[in-house]
Amino acid sequence: MGNPGFWDDEHNATKVVKELKFIKSVVEPWETASNKYQELKELADILKDQDKDLITDLIKSVDSLTLTVESLEFKTLLGGEFDKNNAILSINSGAGGTESCDWASMLFRMYSRFAESHGYSIKTIDVLFGEEAGIKNVTALIEGDYAYGYLKAERGVHRLVRISPFDANKRRHTSFASVDVIPEIEEDIDFKVEDKDLRVDVFRSSGAGGQSVNTTDSAVRITHIPTGIVAQCQNERSQYQNKQVALKILKARLYEAELEKKEQQLLKQYGAEKKKIEWGSQIRSYVMHPYTMVKDHRTDQETGDVSKVMDGALDEFIEAYLKQQAESKH
Repeated sequence: MGNPGFWDDEHNATKVVKELKFIKSVVEPWETASNKYQELKELADILKDQDKDLITDLIKSVDSLTLTVESLEFKTLLGGEFDKNNAILSINSGAGGTESCDWASMLFRMYSRFAESHGYSIKTIDVLFGEEAGIKNVTALIEGDYAYGYLKAERGVHRLVRISPFDANKRRHTSFASVDVIPEIEEDIDFKVEDKDLRVDVFRSSGAGGQSVNTTDSAVRITHIPTGIVAQCQNERSQYQNKQVALKILKARLYEAELEKKEQQLLKQYGAEKKKIEWGSQIRSYVMHPYTMVKDHRTDQETGDVSKVMDGALDEFIEAYLKQQAESKH
C-alpha cells in the first residue's frame, strides 16, 4: 500500500485494502488475547493466595479472556472460500396462501434483525407481496464480514406451527417457507457469462411509489437461457441499476449451481449421498402453539424462547450447525 502509484488502479487498491482489513480482523484480536494471557499469567504467579479481591478480579479477567478465545476459535469454522463474503438471501413462501406468505415475512423480519444485531446492512433487491398479507418471495443483499459464512447455515425449509391470525375459527396451522443463501461473488472471479445466453425483460415495478420507480418499466428480469436460472431486481432507481444488480445475482446463482454440479459429480464418484432441500425435509421448526419451542432438526439445538429467536437471536443455532459440520469433516 505504501508503493507509489498504489491508487492508480483503484479497483485493485480497494481489493487490497479490503484484504488488509480482513487480515487485521483476525490477527489483531489474537494478538490482544495473547498479550492478555501473558499479563494474567504473570499476575497469577505474583498473587498466589495473597489478596482475595485481586484474585476475584483475576478470575473475572480469565473468564472474559475465555469468551474472547472461544469467539476466535469459532471464527476458524468460517474458513470456506466465500465465507467472508456478503450474502444473497432469498425466502419463498410454501403452499398455503396467506398463512405461508405471512410466515415468509416473519422470517424476513427475523433475518433483518439478525443482520442489524451483527452490524450488517440489509438491502431488499426484489420482493413480491402476497395478495392479502405477507410476502410470496423476497431477495435481499446482506453486507458485512462473514455474512455468508453465518447465514449459509440457514439454507433449507423452515416450518411454523401456530394458531392462525387469519382463521376465524382459531385453528392450528402449519406453514412452510424455504430459505436460500448464496455468496455475493467478487467481480474478478474467473467465471464468464455470455451475452448471447441471456434474455433481458423489463417490466413495471410492483413496490411502493416514489422516485418514479413504479411508473416506468424500470424493473429488470434476466434469464440464463441454457439453465433457466432467473434473477430480477426492481428496487433501484433506474433500469440500468436494476440490470447491474440482477446480473450480479444471476452470476452468483450460476456460479453456485456450477459448484453444486461439481460437488454432485464428486459425491457420485465416491458413492456418497447428499441430502436435498425438499418440501417436508425441514431444517428447523418454530412452534408457537400448544407450547413454545424452536428446534433445529439437524443438530437438536432447541430453545423455548420463540420471541427472542424471531427477533434475530440465531447465533446458538448457527454455531451448533457450523460446529457439527466441522466435526463431520474430521
